[in-house]
Amino acid sequence: MRKYRVTYAALLVSSLVAGQVAGSITAPAAHAAPAAKPPAVSAPAAFKFNSVPMGAGVTAVLENINIWSQPGGSILSYTLKYTNSGNSSASLMHYFSRVVTPGGSVLPGNPLGADALKKKVGAKESLSVTYYVNVGQTSSLQGIKISMLVWDAKTKGYLKQAGSFGVPANYSTTAAVGTSLGTVMNDIPVAASADSLQLYKYSGKVYAKVGVSLTNKGNKVLSDPGYSAYLVSASGTSFELALSGTQADYKIQPQEKRSIYYITEIPAYLKTDNMKLQFTKKDETAKLELAKSSYKLPAASSPNLVVGSGVVKKIVVNNNTVDTLLRNANVYAQDADAVWTFQMQLKNTGNRAVTLPSYDLAVKSVKGKVFPVSSKGVSGVTLKPLETKIVPLTVKVPLEVDQSGLQLMMIESVGAESINVPESNGTGESTGNTGNTGNTGTPSAAAPATPTAKMIFPVAYFVIPYALRTEVTTGQEYMTTNSYGSFSYSIESLQRYPWRDDDMLAARLRITNTQNVSLTLPELKGTIKLDKESLPVTTELYMDNKDTSVLAPGKSAELYVLGKIAYTSEFQDMRIVLNGTQNSETAAFLDVSVSNSINSIPTIEQGKSYTISGKGKTASVQENRTTVYQGESHNLVYTELYLSSEEKRQSKMARLQAYFKTKDGQYFEAGTSQSENSASPGAKQLVVLWAKVPKATDLADVSLYLGAGIKEGKLIEAKEEATGFVNVAALQLNPQANVPKNTLESTVLYPYTISVLTSEGKRMKSSDTIDITMNYSLRKDNIYDAGVLEHKLILQITDPLGIATEKVLTLGTDLIEGTNNQYSFSLSRPLYKTMDGGAYKLAFYDEFQGERLMLGSQSFIVTNVVPNKTQE
Repeated sequence: MRKYRVTYAALLVSSLVAGQVAGSITAPAAHAAPAAKPPAVSAPAAFKFNSVPMGAGVTAVLENINIWSQPGGSILSYTLKYTNSGNSSASLMHYFSRVVTPGGSVLPGNPLGADALKKKVGAKESLSVTYYVNVGQTSSLQGIKISMLVWDAKTKGYLKQAGSFGVPANYSTTAAVGTSLGTVMNDIPVAASADSLQLYKYSGKVYAKVGVSLTNKGNKVLSDPGYSAYLVSASGTSFELALSGTQADYKIQPQEKRSIYYITEIPAYLKTDNMKLQFTKKDETAKLELAKSSYKLPAASSPNLVVGSGVVKKIVVNNNTVDTLLRNANVYAQDADAVWTFQMQLKNTGNRAVTLPSYDLAVKSVKGKVFPVSSKGVSGVTLKPLETKIVPLTVKVPLEVDQSGLQLMMIESVGAESINVPESNGTGESTGNTGNTGNTGTPSAAAPATPTAKMIFPVAYFVIPYALRTEVTTGQEYMTTNSYGSFSYSIESLQRYPWRDDDMLAARLRITNTQNVSLTLPELKGTIKLDKESLPVTTELYMDNKDTSVLAPGKSAELYVLGKIAYTSEFQDMRIVLNGTQNSETAAFLDVSVSNSINSIPTIEQGKSYTISGKGKTASVQENRTTVYQGESHNLVYTELYLSSEEKRQSKMARLQAYFKTKDGQYFEAGTSQSENSASPGAKQLVVLWAKVPKATDLADVSLYLGAGIKEGKLIEAKEEATGFVNVAALQLNPQANVPKNTLESTVLYPYTISVLTSEGKRMKSSDTIDITMNYSLRKDNIYDAGVLEHKLILQITDPLGIATEKVLTLGTDLIEGTNNQYSFSLSRPLYKTMDGGAYKLAFYDEFQGERLMLGSQSFIVTNVVPNKTQE
């Protein structure tokens, strides 16, 4: 076998030399191409070559022939089909083909790749072999011949002419416009035709978009065959095409028809008449690019990319149609900028999931200034069948730029991992540095252009309607849609009330699910922005039933957005912003401008109840008593409230937070004493509130700004320190003047009631001591649960000389619970020695936070006791 191959190689060389000397081998007349000028052939399938007999029942026919220009010379490829009608196999080692160029060169054909291993044709079988030849500067098939030779030991040079295939003068391998070409891709029969040639102008460049229709005629899925695609001009200039990002890794099902699009950049001056689409395939063994099918393109057109206000733009991605719509455009001024907010609605109308390619978004003014818009929510987003997503978009445009006629540009990126909007020269104008695809000069026909890293070209220009942001009015309901769903919202109230050294703004919002499916609320964060963000605001969000993140159809949720500002601050403009989180990115939920109409704090009349609403903490609050402790330098206003649980389970009550407000608008933060214990259903707790006020303060019409304390977005309990409070209402108080009793019976210092039954004072004759006994009853009332009350019972004793002495009595220790108990003490003074009888007065005082109220007083007689002789 080795010796035979050496001989064959030697003969091949000698025949090549002989062929080059001869320069013109002709085929027998019966098998040659017609001598007359043939009609033009518009598609490869329109012309069939006659077969050439190779001997012993074997014939050969030229199936196809193509040529493709490359830097190292044009590569001609052709396929011969050998048919053996005999009863024994025929060796291909006996058959040879030569390419004869118009210039007379005779070049042997070399089998491609795996075809080199095809050595014979079996009996009653056919076999196709593809060959290639480097034909140098020849760039056309016109005048090309394929000469067929047979090994013959009796012939001089050992090769006998069997015939030839002459390519007709007007032969074309290119399918005509509108004509479907049957071809094979990845061993799958395919019907292909060129559909469109569209030109796009963007950023000073021209891009060509070529559409080709592929119909899978096989029974297997057709995927991208890995062909290179070129746009070829009438003069032979070629530009490499990149597969559109909307077609990446396409797959075509059996019998399915799909349009595939390719993109390239071309010079602005290039003539686009009679262009064609050429597919090539690289042979890995020969390291050469070989021509495949080609298609004449229709006349170029330039599509209108402007999308009117409210008009849906359909984008085809992997044979799925995605409806895009720009909606809810609003603008407001912020410092030197106009802040535009709008939404991009994306809906997959197909029956398969689809992933969008990479897009750039930018706003363009009528004078061409460009302002980037983040496209994170649009680029690469995946949509399930019939799924709709709403992507919020924001951009700042300087106020000096004409705000009318703005357009949102949607720009596709091809052939790059990441994309960018056109670079700005500092004025917002595009510099056009978008990269180059193909040659921008005059490309060589022998050297196809190679695309750079990326191309960017426009998909749509959405008209942005000029609309000022509508200010929301409290109490009105509004509809909106965002990436989470559709819902209505209303600002139920907008309040301003004191908080320590600051003021608190509290916006109460109601959100109602208007869909017929559940609305999932994200973990929301709220922000209040005042006067174009010139006033600093510390914000917090509270949502009742925060654990309920899913709203059934028709259900509502209420939340508070709280902001702390300096109490001296005045403002005109207010924005309330709610944001959620999607894929670790902040996503807008609601953004509204609110008219500066602060609602008055609701008033609760004297004797009426204030209601706390909250998960596990629902309760009512009612005034028990309000009084004023008179002090020397200031007074102390004191209020007791009954907090009644309205829960059906034992639960801990919400912490009450309050400010006393006087009729002249002064506010005093209230100290609070409240039980930390859980309350049983229907049980009452006693809550004490107090504040020190200047002596001159008029407390005649005092009210209590009362609310439930919050921290970190939830209602807190008594032991916790609040960072704010919500659901504030003004509870009108009923201050009662303190009227001391003239008896010490049934003196109340909650939770104790003390009654002095009798008291007796005795003095021994000539003694300087008065011995006093007090008979009392002490009862503890536990009907109300209370916190540490810090009240002190002060016993003041005024002796017959008018001198007062005080004792602090600890109830339950100094005075014990029970009936007919006795408490004794003595008073000693030298003046008592000369005293003859008299009376003393006992008075009870309630001391709280250093200030006192007299509860009652009563006088008793001092009895002089004459000692008996035994005592003497």
